[in-house]
Amino acid sequence: MSIPIESKRGVFALMVAHCAGMVDMVALPLWVGALISHYKFDPQAAGGLATIFLLAVLVVSVFVAGQFHRLSGRLLPSVGFAVAALGFGLCFTTTEYVELAVFHALAGGGTGVALSMTHGTIAKSGNPHRLFAVVNIALGFFAVLFIASTPQLIAAFGGPVLFAVFGAVMGVAALTSVLMFPVVSKEVTLEASPSVKPQPIPREVWFGIVGLGCLTLVQAMTFSFMERVGMDRGFERQAINGVLIALGLVNLLPAGLAMLLEKRLSARTVLLVVPAIQAALAATIMTSPVFAPFAMSAAVFVAIVIFAHPFAFGLLAKLDPSGRAMAGTPAMIMAGSAAAPLLAGTLVKFYGYGGIAVAAGCVAAVAIFCFSRLPSSTPVLAPAPAPAPVI
Repeated sequence: MSIPIESKRGVFALMVAHCAGMVDMVALPLWVGALISHYKFDPQAAGGLATIFLLAVLVVSVFVAGQFHRLSGRLLPSVGFAVAALGFGLCFTTTEYVELAVFHALAGGGTGVALSMTHGTIAKSGNPHRLFAVVNIALGFFAVLFIASTPQLIAAFGGPVLFAVFGAVMGVAALTSVLMFPVVSKEVTLEASPSVKPQPIPREVWFGIVGLGCLTLVQAMTFSFMERVGMDRGFERQAINGVLIALGLVNLLPAGLAMLLEKRLSARTVLLVVPAIQAALAATIMTSPVFAPFAMSAAVFVAIVIFAHPFAFGLLAKLDPSGRAMAGTPAMIMAGSAAAPLLAGTLVKFYGYGGIAVAAGCVAAVAIFCFSRLPSSTPVLAPAPAPAPVI
């Protein structure tokens, strides 16, 4: 049974899939923190495991995105999430680094398949900006539930329970995808025909992709060590957990705000301003010896990217109507995120937390340059010519 993208069941399935696939945006501080405090890995090794997961998402997403115009159906997202659940379930069973690395790669590969199908499907909706904002609102609610409950579970049952939680999240997403994942209609996916060669992705889109990768690199570098820098500054554990919960609550707002301001703000302007704000917040989080500036910056840090992402998604989806670029959204996100935990762990190990602040400023400059290459408005696309009659 075909379920339309913008039906209630279709939107619900996409919300669940987005939350599961983007779990790293919610869990990175707890993820790296658990690997350091419970598994006794150093920052570089702990960040390396998260990087392996994100790198697997990246590699698989690049492949799936390139073929998205030929793919449809709920089989791929369902199988992808099932594989991710298996990978995290296996992580729960071991404390050996090499085994954890292999299982992180397995979970990342499954997540990459499912998330690429999810974002490509959103891009083929009638209003990609609005639907991407809706699924990000769902991610905000998921973040609150996750951050409010998971630290207590880890404290009570140990670090491995984090992987049990990840596995359960992926399992729910697999089941939901089997039952409700929407299918892009063949009328929309004209490029699916083997005889039709898809148009190349516009040059401006590639600049947008690199810019998004820069945003996610800074976010993941800072977010990965947000908990650890607070602990090392001597802030109380309860206070840091409170900051993480506040972060989750704040994250409920930006996607809805982005949806309301879709017609009022230029996407290009938003994307030019956000990297500078993000870098300033990252510097405050990583260098402030006082709790209040740390807490205020941390609470809004993720919200900045959540607000900007629907603008970027909507603009790039219009520039590339095939949906291939947006099916690669996980690759755009993970290209930055994959390198971030290992890079941040290396910077912390050799230069201290201030190294992350300096790196954030440099990456922000690259992001601003890339976003400056985007058009201020998207061209109105002419309708595709009708196929010639067969004689």
